[in-house]
Amino acid sequence: MAPIVQTTANPIDAATRATLLENPGFGLLFGEHMVRIDYVAGEGWGPTTIVPYGPISIPPTAAVFHYAQAAFEGLKAYRLADGGVGVFRPFANARRMNSSARRLAMPELPEERFVEAIDALVTLDQGWVPNGDGQTLYLRPVMFATEEVLQVRPSSRFSFFLISSPSGSYFTGGVKPVAVWVSEEYSRAAPGGTGAAKASGNYAASLAAQLEAQEAGCDQVVWLDAIERTTIEEMGGMNLFFVFGEGADVRLVTPELTGTLLPGITRESLLQLAADLGYPVDVRRITIDEWRAGNSDGTISEVFACGTAAVITPVGHVKSRSDDFSIRGGAFGPVAARLREALLAIQTGAAPDLHGWLRIVVSAS
Repeated sequence: MAPIVQTTANPIDAATRATLLENPGFGLLFGEHMVRIDYVAGEGWGPTTIVPYGPISIPPTAAVFHYAQAAFEGLKAYRLADGGVGVFRPFANARRMNSSARRLAMPELPEERFVEAIDALVTLDQGWVPNGDGQTLYLRPVMFATEEVLQVRPSSRFSFFLISSPSGSYFTGGVKPVAVWVSEEYSRAAPGGTGAAKASGNYAASLAAQLEAQEAGCDQVVWLDAIERTTIEEMGGMNLFFVFGEGADVRLVTPELTGTLLPGITRESLLQLAADLGYPVDVRRITIDEWRAGNSDGTISEVFACGTAAVITPVGHVKSRSDDFSIRGGAFGPVAARLREALLAIQTGAAPDLHGWLRIVVSAS
């Protein structure tokens, strides 16, 4: 069934939109429409509706406010080299959102409906897909519990929303190496918890450590495992890669997925691209002691984080209560740069899409 569409009564004119898109920032500007799909237990998912972007009404007793049944995703639409619009790996995001839903006792939205919602919104608001260097239309699907209930139990009602945000670089100042704070007091997730789900509550639990990082003059937090506090897990909401060696001797290491790490779609894509480019990759446990020693003796030549919002971000400096050291003099390394260039070339249609990752939503005119 085609979406029910209610377009905005006050569309923004092309000239004003062009001005707004010159410097959109990240998460500051929003498209003119959004998608909504509601779920009722015993009835299933209702129709897909597209309405003007704006506030929504939710009662204060909605379960999401009390028991945090909420999960979200993040993916991007790109203005392609030929003028069309493509979305990168939307079915992978659909699968991960359903994995999060299962962990949080939420209903799964059929993958086809998830992708159809993306297609419909991007097509309607295609004028909001920017074409500046490093700019994209960031897409944020979110699902949350709406039943009015104070009992501790799974909700019987949910809403799925999809909004869009024309965006530039995730980090202020553009793509450059970041300073990270290794948190020794807080942990992001524990075995058996929700670490592998893109649960909203995971991010709330990370904010105290993020404040600690900011007080130390750092941009992001690096998380250690919750039990031994020795094994490296993630940076903020991004996966990490470590580059050992240089030149022809380069090999990559990324922490294995143990159930406490988010299975990043960018991470998965880079594992494939690394193989395509001839870089050996080990997926294994890596400790803060190994990082410290590898930086000291030069065996670790680069470290970078990856995720949908920032793509690839080099780590240039590391701080903790016991550490303070730079990586590669705080410069962008060649392996991170090459992988970033290769990934962006596929995402923007400038290079062949050998793995079928790019979904063409709007064809070139």
